[in-house]
Amino acid sequence: MKKWIPIASGLFAGFVAATISFADFSAKTSTEAASTTKSDAEKVYVPFGQKDDYYLFASGGHSGQMFIYGVPSMRHIRTVPVFSQDSATGYGFDEHSKKLMGGYTWGDLHHPAFSETNGDYDGKYMFATDVGNSRAAAMDLKTFTVKDIINVPNTSGPHCAAFVTENTEYMFLPTRFAVPLQHKYESLDDYSTKYRGVMSAVTFDEKKQKLNIGYQVALPPWSYDLSDAGKKESADWAVMTTYNTEESTTNLEINASQADRDYIVLFNWKELEKMVKEGKYENVGGQKMIFPEKQKGGIYLIPVAKSPHGVDVTPDGKHFIASGKLAPTMTVFSFEKAFKAVANKDFAGERNGIPVLNYKSVMEREVNPENALGPLHTQFDDKGMAYTTMFISSEIVKWDPKTGETLDRVPVQYSPGHSVAAEGDTVAPDGKYIIALNKISKDSYLSVGPSHPESMQLIDISGKMKVIQSAPVNPEPHYAQMIKADKIKTIEVYPKDTKNKEAVYKQSDTKIVRNGNKVDVYGIAMRSKFIFDAKAKRPDVIEVNEGDHVTIHLTNIDFDEDITHGFAINSYNLNMEVQPGQTNTMEFVANKAGTYPLYCTNFCSALHQEMTGYFLVKPKQ
Repeated sequence: MKKWIPIASGLFAGFVAATISFADFSAKTSTEAASTTKSDAEKVYVPFGQKDDYYLFASGGHSGQMFIYGVPSMRHIRTVPVFSQDSATGYGFDEHSKKLMGGYTWGDLHHPAFSETNGDYDGKYMFATDVGNSRAAAMDLKTFTVKDIINVPNTSGPHCAAFVTENTEYMFLPTRFAVPLQHKYESLDDYSTKYRGVMSAVTFDEKKQKLNIGYQVALPPWSYDLSDAGKKESADWAVMTTYNTEESTTNLEINASQADRDYIVLFNWKELEKMVKEGKYENVGGQKMIFPEKQKGGIYLIPVAKSPHGVDVTPDGKHFIASGKLAPTMTVFSFEKAFKAVANKDFAGERNGIPVLNYKSVMEREVNPENALGPLHTQFDDKGMAYTTMFISSEIVKWDPKTGETLDRVPVQYSPGHSVAAEGDTVAPDGKYIIALNKISKDSYLSVGPSHPESMQLIDISGKMKVIQSAPVNPEPHYAQMIKADKIKTIEVYPKDTKNKEAVYKQSDTKIVRNGNKVDVYGIAMRSKFIFDAKAKRPDVIEVNEGDHVTIHLTNIDFDEDITHGFAINSYNLNMEVQPGQTNTMEFVANKAGTYPLYCTNFCSALHQEMTGYFLVKPKQ
């Protein structure tokens, strides 16, 4: 037995020595331990019964729609029609949305922006602009439905909002295309004197859920691209980029890239607001318009690398960062230095009657990450670090705005335009994820023919940057915003509105009212039938005469979560959606005589197929 003691002692001593030499005694939190063992698939997996941490709202570009995703799963949750008709929901066919559409059938949705309180997302509303038809929209996040759309006069193609000011006082919509005021015909030979780029200050009345034009600013005839509102100490200010300061009118890909520098427009919206209150404006087509060459103050120009795209304010509100698409450099500008330059009239002359601040007096530093090409747009994490998309070198670069030091970088597939970090343009970013919105996805997904889907890539930025999920996306994510899921408080059913004269909540109250050739139907939808007139022999039948003007008010009396009904008339090119508790209205002329089945278009129960009726149109005698 004694002979085993030295052997056991030697083994124990060796074990202790190995443990001391190679073991890691550093304290690890459970989160750190989990993060080192989780695969990428586990990081994005959201088990059934659980929900994503974030909503991602992605612009739909020329689809005119907003695409909603869950993050980190990257699952497509909903498509919300905003500027385009949508047969799935009847958007653009019912009276409310048809009125909002204003006769248009499509839109080019850019740059969604959440409403804010104290510089942070409040989860109440989402705003967006329509480049195709010069409109702006407001979406209620309790129902994910559009409440108002406004046509923006004197302007052409509002490319983005300055997202919103710190407490949603304004959205600033700069125009992408310069046009003559009121869209008058003017020769392009007179471009520099007769054309203008107009910025509109749009307000939102939350109580009435209405958008309005506060005032407009007649800027030089340049193209205005992206913008951002100040924060904290810079909250009264906003910035936006502009290109084609050459004032070219043809072959812009060449002629609008001649000058070494273009400009950032720096403006004090409270000062402009004060001008309007003091009557320092002109009336143009019924709009209050400030002309900077006449009403001096409040607007300044800052030179920037040519053909800039994004301009982004840091979370602390102290700096703004701009990038020239045709230069490999990001420039960090100081609000404090800009304010001093304004106060000291530290100008390098004027351009189109607007003072130009000295570049060196406002610039903090130029940042040029090695081999990074095509900087476009910057987002931020919870430590104030910047993340810039590089369109040409297909990557996102992480860097420190205070030093310019490159900290990390990750390749993406391919050509990212914008990116969106978790609440990354607020005063309090989360610093958990950033998503690359890529313009090209060649070879990434199953082929669907010559046109490939765009792609989004989810990047974990909690440690070293890593792409952990890729997802195809409908065209085209020009921009997106990501909000904590618990900030959005949706309703499950529409509450009863006893003041709504078009609503019917009891079967016995359903009726068809005829007044000459005008027919009003006050009906209900319920599982699994329509009732249009409870007293009729066939309560699920609407009978009219050819040429009658028909208005159908339909109330869904299933006050039950997720029981949505639809209403369509076969061969009449009509469809609308009626959500639980909602009353919706459809108006049309019965211009085709005959027998037409009507039916529920949204699956609602086991007897959904039986939820039908007839629309009978008596021919003219």
